[in-house]
Amino acid sequence: MPLRNRVTPQGDLVAVSARGTMLGNRGVLHDEDRQIVRTFQHRRWLLCELAFQGRCREIMKPRRYTELFFLDEAVGLAAGHRPCARCRPEAYEAFRRCFATGGRRNPSAEDLDRVLHAERLRPAPPAGPVAGLPDGGYVLLDDACWLVLGDRLLRWDAGGYRERRPRPGGQAAVLTPASTLAALRAGYRPRLHPSAAAS
Repeated sequence: MPLRNRVTPQGDLVAVSARGTMLGNRGVLHDEDRQIVRTFQHRRWLLCELAFQGRCREIMKPRRYTELFFLDEAVGLAAGHRPCARCRPEAYEAFRRCFATGGRRNPSAEDLDRVLHAERLRPAPPAGPVAGLPDGGYVLLDDACWLVLGDRLLRWDAGGYRERRPRPGGQAAVLTPASTLAALRAGYRPRLHPSAAAS
C-alpha cells in the first residue's frame, strides 16, 4: 500500500503509487508506524533531487525526516517549497536571484523560508486573473489543480499531465505563493515533468 507522502499542488499529502521526479522535506511528519501525524515540523520546506551523491535512504524511517515526493518542481513551488541549496545549488541561487528581483534584496535561506511560510499560512488561496499568471504557476479551477504553461492549462495528476485546455480569461484561486509567482515572473524556470512537453 502506498505511503501518504506524495504532495499535491495544494500542499496536501496523499497516498498514491506514483513517485514523481523530485524529493522534498518539511521535517519529521510521521510516527513509528509511518503514519503522518503533522503537515510540517519547521518552516524550511525544501525541494531536492531524487538522487544525491549516491545516498540511499529507508523511506519514512522512525525519527528521520519524512521523504516527500512531487510530480515536478512546479508542484513543489505551488505547495510552498523552494529549491534546496545543498543538492540543487544552481537552482537555489537562480531562485534566490529571481526572488530578490521580486522586491527583496539578497535574501538568505532564512528570508526565503520566513516569507514563504507566512504565505503558506494564508486561510485560502487568493483569487487572481489567470491571464496574468507566469508559466509554472498553479491555479485551482473546477475542483482540479492546473499548471499554467503558455496559452494552455495542464491538469495535475500524480502520474503526469494528462489533460490540457486553453488558458481561460477570468479569475481562479491561485495556488502558487505570491513571492514564488514574482520569482517566476522574474525568470525562474521550474523543472517540469516530461508529460508537460507532450503535444
